[in-house]
Amino acid sequence: MAEPIVVMKRYELKYLLSPEQREFLLERLEGHMRPDRYGRTSIASLYYDTPDFRLVRASVEKPEFKEKVRLRSYGPATDESPVFLELKRKACGIVYKRRVPTTLPLVNAFFSGDGDICAGGQINSEIRYFRDYYENLAPRCLIVYDRTAYYEPGGDLRLTIDEAPRCRFTDLNLTTSMDGALLLPPGYSILELKVQDAMPLWLTSILSEGKIYKTSFSKYGSAYQTLAAAGAKTAPAPRRAAAETPYHPRLLFRKEGSHV
Repeated sequence: MAEPIVVMKRYELKYLLSPEQREFLLERLEGHMRPDRYGRTSIASLYYDTPDFRLVRASVEKPEFKEKVRLRSYGPATDESPVFLELKRKACGIVYKRRVPTTLPLVNAFFSGDGDICAGGQINSEIRYFRDYYENLAPRCLIVYDRTAYYEPGGDLRLTIDEAPRCRFTDLNLTTSMDGALLLPPGYSILELKVQDAMPLWLTSILSEGKIYKTSFSKYGSAYQTLAAAGAKTAPAPRRAAAETPYHPRLLFRKEGSHV
């Protein structure tokens, strides 16, 4: 059976974790949350943008409304394996996402202007309008990270920890490799909380005790700012070894001093 089209509406909160904070958090989550059935998974997201990076340039200005489109795979993809085209919008702090299961040949044809991405309906109309409105959308950046997801039994809280987030601006496909230049210092990771309503008090207490504060961070935005800071049209060849990858301080972090 084909995977269904998914529509999501939720709040997404992000936090930067040091290695020590990550270990503290995982210890304190025991009894509250469980790893999902997929375990640690390498995720690759191919971001589509205009030739002048219009979408990410708008995003880093932190407007009230922003949107992006990406193609996601879990591990390296093939022409036959499932990939997921996602249209993601954020308005007034609420994230809206449309997610369509598809394949690489269908996506390539779609962005070449040939046909629809799914069988009609509202979601297809939204994604097609997005493609036609921005024009000349093509892969501009690949973001890869190693994610472990956790869920709250009986609740709607979802938590993810993304380790070794990395990027590249060459070999822009989901089939070559999962390599890239690191976006964070070695050992650091990104915590994301995905909630429908308010954060539970037990989690607020854990974050406060661990001095884990909310930040504003975009993997694609951070990668783009690193590229812009370098003053180059293409990024250096990807590296996997942390010791060989320079850390660029121009990250999209904004400490807000609160947990919700």
